[in-house]
Amino acid sequence: MKYEIIGGNLPAALCRLEAGESIWCDGGAMSWMDDGIQMETKGGGFGKMLGRAFSGESLFRNHYVARRAGEIAFASRFPGEIRAVELRGNSVIVQKKSYLASDEGVELAVHFQKKMAGGLFGGEGFIMERFSGHGTVLLEIDGASREYVLGPGEKKIIDSGYLVMMDESCDLDVVMVQGVKNVLFGGEGLFNTVVTGPGRIVVQTMPISKVAEGLISFLPTSK
Repeated sequence: MKYEIIGGNLPAALCRLEAGESIWCDGGAMSWMDDGIQMETKGGGFGKMLGRAFSGESLFRNHYVARRAGEIAFASRFPGEIRAVELRGNSVIVQKKSYLASDEGVELAVHFQKKMAGGLFGGEGFIMERFSGHGTVLLEIDGASREYVLGPGEKKIIDSGYLVMMDESCDLDVVMVQGVKNVLFGGEGLFNTVVTGPGRIVVQTMPISKVAEGLISFLPTSK
């Protein structure tokens, strides 16, 4: 699959499929496409459907197959970036809301956080998504993104909602903010997400959840 990302801060991924090539996405992700591309909605087997139902995801995904060469586009739902992650037999863990599309060689599975606290308080959720195989995954980034490569035992402390992706070799945990004064007056909440290397992580600068929190005070209230 060949792709081009356009649009600056309002991005779309233009994916060029040759005849016989295909691409996967969640429902509603496709923005426009040539008429030589055909859509088929699939569940992917009972086990995968059950996992997606348990995680709150749609039971079905859309599979687009090129009957002849053509273009299909996936636009971001929020100002930011579209980031392409290339898999070469490795696996990455992604927060659910970041997935946009992936090609045929990529396997998607539900990923459960090993540590309950990481799911309950980390902001990224107890259930994330695991991508493995060979191919390209397109991720939707809220705002801009930054990649870090953590060495063995190296840690990065991240506020809730800012973690987009990590290599499966990384470990995610949650720690409580220390100090009563920091908790009461620091404005950072009770918990932080801690990711420990080795491996890559990708963070985003403007989680849509934080934008929503900031807009609440400006919304009119009924009297």
